[in-house]
Amino acid sequence: MTGVNEIRSAFLDYFEKNDHTIVESGPLVPRNDPTLMFANAGMNQFKNVFTGLEKRDYQRAATAQKVVRAGGKHNDLDNVGYTARHHTFFEMLGNFSFGDYFKDRAIELAWNLITKEYGLPKDKLLVTVYSEDQQAFDLWKKIAGLPEDKIIKIPTSDNFWTMGDTGPCGPCSEIFFDHGEHIWGGPPGSPEEDGDRFIEIWNLVFMQYEQTADGRHDLPRPSIDTGMGIERIAAVLQGVHDNYDIDLFRALIAASENATGVEAEGAASNSHRVIADHLRSTSFLIADGVLPSNEGRGYVLRRIMRRGMRHAHLLGAREPLMWKLVPALIREMGRAYPELVRAEALITETLRLEETRFRKTLERGLGLLDSATTDLGEGGELDGETAFKLYDTYGFPLDLTQDALRARGITVDTDAFDAAMERQKAEARAAWSGSGEAAEETVWFALKDKLGATEFLGYETEKAEGVVTGLVADGAETQEISAGQSGFAILNQTPFYGESGGQVGDAGLMTASGVRVRVTDVQKKADGLFVHAVTVEEGKLTVGLALELAVDHSRRGAIRSNHSATHLVHEALREVLGTHVAQKGSLVSPERLRFDFSHPKPMSDQELAVVEGYANEIVLQNAPVETRLMAVDDAIESGAMALFGEKYGEEVRVVTMGTALHGDKAGKAYSVELCGGTHVSRTGDIGLVTLVSESAVAAGVRRIEALTGAEARAYLDEQDKRVRELAALLKVGAGDVTARVAQLVEDRRRLEKELADAKKKLAMGGGGSGEAGNAVKDVGAFKLMARVVEGINPKDLKGLADDAKAQLGSGVVVLINVADDGKAAIVTGVTKDLTDKVSAVDLVKLGSEALGGRGGGGRPDMAQAGGPEGAKADAAIAAIEAYLSGL
Repeated sequence: MTGVNEIRSAFLDYFEKNDHTIVESGPLVPRNDPTLMFANAGMNQFKNVFTGLEKRDYQRAATAQKVVRAGGKHNDLDNVGYTARHHTFFEMLGNFSFGDYFKDRAIELAWNLITKEYGLPKDKLLVTVYSEDQQAFDLWKKIAGLPEDKIIKIPTSDNFWTMGDTGPCGPCSEIFFDHGEHIWGGPPGSPEEDGDRFIEIWNLVFMQYEQTADGRHDLPRPSIDTGMGIERIAAVLQGVHDNYDIDLFRALIAASENATGVEAEGAASNSHRVIADHLRSTSFLIADGVLPSNEGRGYVLRRIMRRGMRHAHLLGAREPLMWKLVPALIREMGRAYPELVRAEALITETLRLEETRFRKTLERGLGLLDSATTDLGEGGELDGETAFKLYDTYGFPLDLTQDALRARGITVDTDAFDAAMERQKAEARAAWSGSGEAAEETVWFALKDKLGATEFLGYETEKAEGVVTGLVADGAETQEISAGQSGFAILNQTPFYGESGGQVGDAGLMTASGVRVRVTDVQKKADGLFVHAVTVEEGKLTVGLALELAVDHSRRGAIRSNHSATHLVHEALREVLGTHVAQKGSLVSPERLRFDFSHPKPMSDQELAVVEGYANEIVLQNAPVETRLMAVDDAIESGAMALFGEKYGEEVRVVTMGTALHGDKAGKAYSVELCGGTHVSRTGDIGLVTLVSESAVAAGVRRIEALTGAEARAYLDEQDKRVRELAALLKVGAGDVTARVAQLVEDRRRLEKELADAKKKLAMGGGGSGEAGNAVKDVGAFKLMARVVEGINPKDLKGLADDAKAQLGSGVVVLINVADDGKAAIVTGVTKDLTDKVSAVDLVKLGSEALGGRGGGGRPDMAQAGGPEGAKADAAIAAIEAYLSGL
């Protein structure tokens, strides 16, 4: 049992047998401690348990925690590759007691593990205790049987642990391994303690006090926190002095040797070590959601990546190297950390992309650096202006410049570098202030310049902690927002998504002791500042306050589903309608999705059904939704579609979903788009896609509206309810509703026609010649048939007039229909033999005027008009009769 994987398993198995709950490693980006850039200790994820803010269903725990120390207070980056025990990434094995066992049991468990389970010789071990902790001294003597000279009292803070200026604290006890007299160094507390003979392998922290402003007090429930670096204990168990000689690093270094063709000897040994170490840290950071950028955690990641890539260059690698080593890392650590396996594509693509771009930067930068330092020897100093030019013009980071000059003993004037950086920022602010942007936006640019970009954690989590770094109310910066007031909050990190790419901003809660803040929206401002629209419901929101941040889970879930469904609908539209379809806008909200696209005509019902069917085929595949980081040009060239109106940097997230089932794309990736939004983990999480409408937005632009998940189901349930209610009314089965309704529609049409025919017959006196004759009289030289009718469709009046003219043979017809609203429609007809004597147009004008109208129009044989005063129908007929009498 000497391999790293065996050591890790044995540790966890041992504590599980001793009634500890095995807890998975927390992420490298701490969710519950916004003061940390990265997880730097095993206890990070238990911080709130130790302080009493959080309760869990166990009192004992054991972990193998991922740790990165490459930024902020804990920064080992510069030493990595040049010492035996410095790493940017390492694993911290630890066991924890939350008010359960204390010193005696902790010491017993530790001693039994290392001497019995791991089999370390007792004569090679010694321990330290805090000088005032006589209890721990006595327990080590009693439990381990160590002689007093192997229990060393240390009076300094090295053996007294504190969480901060206030909070839990307590003495600690460190276990050391003696690597032998052949290595220089003395025991802890001696003048030679900085040597490498005695190496600390485990630290036991006895949390028994709480430090407050007025002193140190006993904790009511003392606790235990331990930490053992797996790399150090592996070196001991494998009989080597150097961490880079353990099996894990030997495998990674061997992969680096094979890829470069350069053996790990001499100066090349350091480069292989750097590559192996940095491969681990970069891969784990990417797997935990950190991507390279120019600020915050992303900048630290980029520094690590580029340092490793520079050493690949030093080894003579002419093509990107580190991405090729990812399979070797997964072979060694993928079983213990499955997130590496899940993120393999993202890790590989990110490393390949970054190294491809960095090689261009490196060649330019090193060339300029060589020219600038030609006259500098060991002990010389590169001027800050040149270092800044390397950074600003060629993208060569300061730390890389320092690392490149380190071997030659040359330093950099960092004060001058910082001055040049500040001068550039001032010039940028001045240039922006005259650009004509809205005045109210100036506050965001000022805050961005002062605070830096917000770290977005929302791809990986919906809960985290953040510190308020800025507040705005009534258009100006403020230090606090009180209960009942609204404003805007900026935090150092956030899981809340800021509106962009059609996806609405998140909502949720921010809380602290006595403080409750409602987040109603989040917007992105000033290129990287996440601005939270907030209303303080309880307490007071102040700058510097640490808050628990919780995105509304159900709302975010609905947004994820709708956003992923938008991608599927987009591709389905292209598949059904053609590749001319392009996105023209979108809205992704919790309730629905809206997608505008280019298409010259309305979609048929059949086309809509096929689009919906294709989208749901991918949903049913339950395929993983994969995200990769790519250069924007490479992504688009590879077939990824860009979102309308979205601005992209040099690097983009590419979201891939499903496998195509039809046409030329069958068997290939279905949807591949550039997208910075949040998405479901698997297409099956969408549940269901239901298209509810298709309409026009503008010339050549159509709009689809759709529902997913619970909203789609509720919509379909309502539709089903209506069908069942209709079936009950019609007294048929649900499957026969359509046929029955079609029959009813046909019956209605038939009955309406029969009713119209009956009304026309009734209007003309029932259709008999005798009754029709009763309406005919001689007026001057003409036969006149004049009738006032009701309930006739105005469009039928001309037909009735033609029928009447046929009955007369020769004569004049006047028909007036009075509607329910009192308005009248009049038609006049003249048989062909009389049109040279009288015009139907003249007659209809007379009738219309009598009805309060303004005349009408038509032909000499047929004319029509209307009027608002139907009650004067008889007067209209009388006017026409008077006119005919005078001819």
